[in-house]
Amino acid sequence: MELEKDLINACLQNDRIAQRKLYQAYSSRMLVVCSRYAQSKAEAEDILQEAFIKIFQNLASFRGESTIGAWIKRIVVNTAIKHIRSQQPWQDMSDVAEFENHFSDKGTSIEGIHFQELLAMIHKLPKGCQTVFNLYAIEGYQHHEIAEMLGISEGTSKSQYSRARQLLQTQLSYDKVG
Repeated sequence: MELEKDLINACLQNDRIAQRKLYQAYSSRMLVVCSRYAQSKAEAEDILQEAFIKIFQNLASFRGESTIGAWIKRIVVNTAIKHIRSQQPWQDMSDVAEFENHFSDKGTSIEGIHFQELLAMIHKLPKGCQTVFNLYAIEGYQHHEIAEMLGISEGTSKSQYSRARQLLQTQLSYDKVG
């Protein structure tokens, strides 16, 4: 922990070696986070780059109330969301009630699915569904938090999550048959 404080302090003094060490310590894990929101590796790398610029610009505001890793991840996720919001993926939204009768957990499992296969399935989702699914199922945010982050209603968040689950279930069922 003391080593981490020293690294942060050195970064605050514009020590380029310390900044490189901080980047190297977290960039690969944060690239995985970015890839869940991006449509390509290049887009994920762009989001990561933008996030680390924000991280270094705002490092002085890190108060140590959480780990530096958690603080960095929050900035990365927020940067990815800002990127997505700029693309306006929330058009053509459906109400959650439309999907409730079509969704069932029966017969579908992700056991035996490799992470890269699951990531590819998530990338096939419409952007709004993909974003809400990542935030809810993977990052652990609640629908009211997602709604606030994305500037949508809580119902839209629930609808997009339900639709994402339905589409993923269809993909899983198809892959089992195919």
